[in-house]
Amino acid sequence: MKYSGVLLDEMYSGLKPFLKALGWSAQSVEDAGLKGAEDINIVEHALRNGLVIVTQDQLTADLARLKGVPCVLISLVEIAKMVDEKLREISE
Repeated sequence: MKYSGVLLDEMYSGLKPFLKALGWSAQSVEDAGLKGAEDINIVEHALRNGLVIVTQDQLTADLARLKGVPCVLISLVEIAKMVDEKLREISE
């Protein structure tokens, strides 16, 4: 299935201009009228509209997987590893 774009969960809405600059069609949950919505409603919106979800929320990611919606889960562990890598580069 071809996906029409990216749906950014609330904590990642700030990525929208950057993803657009990189050529992605991106919308936030707020753009979709889903600010504060239950996780399942976000997942179902992504499913109906062919969107890939970007989130830090494990429940959203689990529901997406359950419904067959592609999801990029960016956990705090992944963020910490990226920060560690950059700090080590600076320290060299």
